[in-house]
Amino acid sequence: MSNYRRVRVAGATYFFTVNVLDRKRIDLTRPEFRQALREGIKRTRQTLPFKMDACVLLPELMHCIWTLPPNDANFSARWAIIKRNVSRYCGDSYNGSLSPSRQKRKESGIWLQRKKFL
Repeated sequence: MSNYRRVRVAGATYFFTVNVLDRKRIDLTRPEFRQALREGIKRTRQTLPFKMDACVLLPELMHCIWTLPPNDANFSARWAIIKRNVSRYCGDSYNGSLSPSRQKRKESGIWLQRKKFL
């Protein structure tokens, strides 16, 4: 099993890169993805606020810089809400060719899993 560590500092500023699963089929700059991302960010901020200092949206990935509130380092919960929103809004078009293991884990066909390094 992979053993990796992330620094979690409450109130810190973090840099993220989030990739799509299939670069040939998925384009994050399409209007439906942009709208789903906006809605996901809006919904997330209602319960788990954060400041988005910068965001670059490219067809196959996005880079973001976030600053979390003091006493809060839970960026993973925020990403889960955002990704879930995009998957629910756009996922039906991209879930047809999922591997059996991704289907078993109820994963979407949009997001690439984070690589785990030893």
